[in-house]
Amino acid sequence: MRKARAQSSTGYAHEGAGGRAELIGAAEAVPERLLSAHGYLFVCPENLASMSGAMKEMFDRMYYPLLGRIEGRPYATVIAAGSDGRGAQAQIDRIVAGWRLRRVAEPLIVNLNAQTPEAILAPKHVSEETLERCRQLGAGLAEGLAQGIF
Repeated sequence: MRKARAQSSTGYAHEGAGGRAELIGAAEAVPERLLSAHGYLFVCPENLASMSGAMKEMFDRMYYPLLGRIEGRPYATVIAAGSDGRGAQAQIDRIVAGWRLRRVAEPLIVNLNAQTPEAILAPKHVSEETLERCRQLGAGLAEGLAQGIF
């Protein structure tokens, strides 16, 4: 089973939710699906100090249809970064501030230390410890929602 997930932080976070979460790719996101969610875990890579184009495009499509309709819902983030992750994190936080979402966990930035062209293009290997942190984040968000804490 681990090989099927290819050491994906998204896969581990989803697994941690224990069947209490729906995994939606940025391209598949539509307002109805996000409106039906009680909370959000936004996961994306940082590319050139910004969130991925797919994630930005998702926020562009969803922003106005959801504006004024999801205030107070909890969110958390996981950013895969070559060195920093703060640029993508700041972009997401700024966008969801307009939605009035409520952060319920510290940002999880997975630093992959990819700074050379070879390292950037090479397959990435995420440590078991980091993957476990992703699983725990998914579990914590799902449990907090189930218990009515968030």
